Amino acid sequence: MRGTELRAVVRGRDFRWLYATRVVSQCTDGLFQVALAGYILFSPERQASAGKVAAAFAVVLLPYSVLGPFVGVFLDRWSRRQVLVWAPVLRSGLVVGTAGLLLAGHDGVGFFLAVLVVMGVNRFFLSALSAALPHVVERELLVTANAFAVTSGTVAAFAGGGLGYLLRLAFGGGQAGTAGILLSAAGLYLLAGLVATTLGRERLGPDLDTAPPQTREALGNVLRGLGDGARYIGRTRKVALALGAIAFHRFWYGVTLIMTLLLYRYLFSDDVDEGLNRAAGVLAVSGIGYFLAAVLTPLVVPRIGKDAWIAGLLGSAAVALAVFGLPFANVPWMVLAFLLGVVSQGVKLSVDAILQETVPDAYLGRVFAVYDMLFNAMFVGAAALAAVSVPPNGRSHLMLFIVIAAYAIGATAYWTSAIRRPAPTA
Repeated sequence: MRGTELRAVVRGRDFRWLYATRVVSQCTDGLFQVALAGYILFSPERQASAGKVAAAFAVVLLPYSVLGPFVGVFLDRWSRRQVLVWAPVLRSGLVVGTAGLLLAGHDGVGFFLAVLVVMGVNRFFLSALSAALPHVVERELLVTANAFAVTSGTVAAFAGGGLGYLLRLAFGGGQAGTAGILLSAAGLYLLAGLVATTLGRERLGPDLDTAPPQTREALGNVLRGLGDGARYIGRTRKVALALGAIAFHRFWYGVTLIMTLLLYRYLFSDDVDEGLNRAAGVLAVSGIGYFLAAVLTPLVVPRIGKDAWIAGLLGSAAVALAVFGLPFANVPWMVLAFLLGVVSQGVKLSVDAILQETVPDAYLGRVFAVYDMLFNAMFVGAAALAAVSVPPNGRSHLMLFIVIAAYAIGATAYWTSAIRRPAPTA
């Protein structure tokens, strides 16, 4: 981002209010998710299990998988400013209800359904933010504005997670303490809605110059578009290979993550607070691995190519799991988390580039919609597998051997398929 462009972006009054709405809301998202994870995994009065962790991942990710492609249909009909005002108000009420369920001792199906609805509403809010941006920024500044806003939102979510961690130290990690953190989140969601009221009611669109198609027709178009994208992927070998690689990695990475959370809850620590502190450290070193991959990938790919980089990363995951995973000890597992962070981000960046370079613009949106659904659904599938196959303390040599073998076979299969050229046609 160039400094002159960024200064031009932030000079806009409406951009600043839209930006503030994003920052407050995503900070609250981080707070809410840390409260959820802390209660499910590290509550002194609650026994975590792979099944409960899998359920938590499902309620967080399924709205993004299922609702994602359809959200735009409604955002092209509803006032986006009103979505930004009322979605946080609705989420605040839902979070208060979730806190009430905890205080009443109900943390089963009803609790998870409430969380599922909260995350579903969030999908509309985040999409409305993106759709509103072109209404508050000049066209030639959109790339800079988007990069600045999205990066700031991610930082705000991490900051909210840190705030959640501090509130957990103050309130405690049980039902009452978690309810207190959730009530704090509810107050911050109301603040996000209040900030959004500073924007004009018609300022953010949609601009309905012509009558939009009927909602049923528009929803049908989304389904047909997903089908078109899937058919294009099926007949374009390079694209299918790239998406197969990211889906494959996402699945086995998800299994490993479930094991990691359980290991730090039960095996690598003597109490829940120590486990939470160490798990936070693992997430931090994994984040460093993501950052390193963002630096390495643009340097390595021009020299060896994206296919070789993807195959090498998948093979490196197998080696890292064998060397640092099999001891089932805290320090080696932290090294493993760092290396898997490099693998995960390196594969994703390479796959994104392959799709952007290979898929014609007319199909790009539909292919990425399929990609988004696949990306989240595979993680939910991994959580489901872990729920029925990983022991309560996360230590499973058999599962780890399966993951190692899968990565080794996957790396070989990807490289073999990538270097095979299609037969010439007459």
